[in-house]
Amino acid sequence: MRSDIIKQGYQRAPHRSLLRATGLKDEDFNKPFIGVANSYIDIIPGHFFLNKYAEIIKEEIRKAGGVPFEFNTIGVDDGIAMGHNGMLYSLPSRELIADCIETVMNAHSLDAMICIPNCDKIVPGMLMGALRVNVPTIFVSGGPMMAGKLSDGSVLDLNSAFEAVGAFESGKIDEKRLHEIECNACPGGGSCSGMFTANSMNTLCEAMGVALMGNGTIPALTKEREELLRKAARRIVEIALDSQKSEQFRFRNILNHKAVHNAFVVDMAMGGSTNTVLHMLAIAKEAEVEFNLQNINEIAKNVAHIAKIAPALSSVHMEDINRAGGVSAVMNEVAKRDTQTLFLDALTITGETLGERIKGKEITDTHIIHTNENAYSQVGGLKILFGNLAEQGAVLKVAAVAESMKEFKGKAICFNSQAEAIKGIAGGKVKAGNVVVIRYEGPKGGPGMQEMLSPTSLIMGMGLGECVALITDGRFSGATRGACIGHVSPEAAEGGLIALIEDGDEIEISVARGELNLLVDSKELESRKAKWQQQGVAKTIMTNKNITSKWLKRYSLLVSNAANGAVLKTEL
Repeated sequence: MRSDIIKQGYQRAPHRSLLRATGLKDEDFNKPFIGVANSYIDIIPGHFFLNKYAEIIKEEIRKAGGVPFEFNTIGVDDGIAMGHNGMLYSLPSRELIADCIETVMNAHSLDAMICIPNCDKIVPGMLMGALRVNVPTIFVSGGPMMAGKLSDGSVLDLNSAFEAVGAFESGKIDEKRLHEIECNACPGGGSCSGMFTANSMNTLCEAMGVALMGNGTIPALTKEREELLRKAARRIVEIALDSQKSEQFRFRNILNHKAVHNAFVVDMAMGGSTNTVLHMLAIAKEAEVEFNLQNINEIAKNVAHIAKIAPALSSVHMEDINRAGGVSAVMNEVAKRDTQTLFLDALTITGETLGERIKGKEITDTHIIHTNENAYSQVGGLKILFGNLAEQGAVLKVAAVAESMKEFKGKAICFNSQAEAIKGIAGGKVKAGNVVVIRYEGPKGGPGMQEMLSPTSLIMGMGLGECVALITDGRFSGATRGACIGHVSPEAAEGGLIALIEDGDEIEISVARGELNLLVDSKELESRKAKWQQQGVAKTIMTNKNITSKWLKRYSLLVSNAANGAVLKTEL
């Protein structure tokens, strides 16, 4: 066992002495040591109950013959951090979480691990850390929140509350209605109920084979979710007790090129959050898998978009997907169109291949999960755009865009920060026919690549969703909908063309051609670039942001752009 280095032999008497202080007995030193990586934190709705889930897992590990050691990571709630400087810390927290996993697991030479994530950056951070440690690991999330409901039967989620702010500011609803939506949008524990980033990543864990079936869709705080925890605990001990299985199920043997490909296939079929692109690129780099944005477009061509889930112009939520057959039914349907689309021979943590796992898993409600023949689109729900404004790529959630906005040309109105944009949109500066440009919010320029749910929700709430587009080098919440293009790379802070746009410039968006272009003469752009460099515009804007955090300054110096997963450089 890997843990023998801290517990076997006379030279490890001091180590065993310390372990005995935690309650271990003689008989425990021949058992596998299992890390239980928990992301419990009181302030996040998807996490405040994970301490109880960890107790269930630890109890089951002990029963199965293992010794559990729980440890915690940090967590940031993107919804609570949204629209103010707290969001600067969200994406950087992913790197801290990965570092935490690596540090605890390797410092103590634990044999295997169960990760209990649920929300936002926490799932990818744990995946990245698990890849570094490379011991058998199972992911079992806290589960999705149930959708909210109003007395009139309207179905709500977090996005409803954000969009209600825009509706209130434009006079479409009164304060009483706003308060009613606020009180009912998030009815209880779990990751926000739509196909936002957390649920997108939890479903992709299923697709990659590192989680059990149901991980992404079984609702939080249910008996079914508790049974999933117990099954995961029993399975990780079963693997850890067998040296051959421990070798076979090393994390990199499962999360490899096939798994990354399968994750993007499912992402396309279910119209996941644009954040999944950012995270999966980072995960691919950690797994040493060659994968780029162009690969994603190639996958999209061969995958039908068969599940439209809120916020993608839909009232369907994760609980509905669960009832309709779950992620396994989605994958089984995808495979019917072309058995070559998914790597069906990919290994899963339960020992079966992906093909064996999804065999016979049929859709039980074709109103919720469509068939390939009745798909919302015969191509995937995400699209990577290229062009002079996005030489390295930009990301669009096509599944959440109205048909009328898929070919759009409009005049730019520019903002050099999210705060400036929120003020401008709320103040009426944005009109029908505009392309809102929010820049200097990329990984380096933010720093931290803020999510743009507040400005996009304002646009929607004010009734401009089908006549205004938005582009940014920042990113969007999984709750964002509309013609919103993020991850524009190169970003403004590194001299990308987005930095040179001026108010009134024409910008053209073509989903059909996969293009994002600034319609300005090249000589004019050269002149603007020279002026931008001479005046040190980027440095001035960054200085004006008055970032005093040593962590964020360090992050800004080391982080790559979104097209490269916003990962930290390890060599200068």
